[in-house]
Amino acid sequence: MHDPGAAGAAPVTEQHIVATVGEFIRRNFLYDGRSVGEEESLTRSGIVDSTGILELIEFIEATYRIKFGDADLVADNFDSLRTIGTFVGAKLRA
Repeated sequence: MHDPGAAGAAPVTEQHIVATVGEFIRRNFLYDGRSVGEEESLTRSGIVDSTGILELIEFIEATYRIKFGDADLVADNFDSLRTIGTFVGAKLRA
């Protein structure tokens, strides 16, 4: 697990977040071996449902040691790997 707050640790890039979350999704939601595109909607494509979004949020909070507030928990922030990378990257820089 990466600790973004560790002294001397390199900042986590949005691309690293995309790759890490993408791997989590592949292992936990895609059983047919396919991959998910960075811009593909995770919910509209049926990759994750509302329960899956909760699992995804828990994974991100644990992996990056951040806590989302109620205002953060909107579908647009977790729609695709790209939006997740941008959103989580901004949270880590805040």
